[in-house]
Amino acid sequence: MTRVHYDALAKTVAALTDGEEDVIALMATLACEVHHSDDRFDWTGFYRVVAPELMKIGPYQGGHGCLVIPFSRGVCGAAARSGEVQLVADVEAFEGHIACASSTRSEIVLPVWDKAGTLIAVFDIDSNQPDAFDDTDAAALTGILQSVFAQ
Repeated sequence: MTRVHYDALAKTVAALTDGEEDVIALMATLACEVHHSDDRFDWTGFYRVVAPELMKIGPYQGGHGCLVIPFSRGVCGAAARSGEVQLVADVEAFEGHIACASSTRSEIVLPVWDKAGTLIAVFDIDSNQPDAFDDTDAAALTGILQSVFAQ
């Protein structure tokens, strides 16, 4: 089983994204690198803020995802509404969970801020394993997102 080495991942992402300013290109690169860094990660991608209280699917890796998610629904909506990382050990126990894939058992969703402090997306990772994510994942992924989008 491959488990992410966050220091190495951060260095790889930094090297690949250095000097790039296109947000979609950055999201695509990050989704790919994170997705392939750990066997726990079954769906990895972004939901971009496209209108007030509304997100649409952005670059991702894995099976299909939901195309549109309002801020009012699901784990991704909770992250967008609150501006806080959502660690969900059991998606079935999360009231209002949107089942984009029936195989998903746990999820982590992180808000993505730009340089001006504006919420531009959420970064969503789904796992087919229960309780797959912890505070170490949250802290490391938050740091990587900040280094790519908020610097």
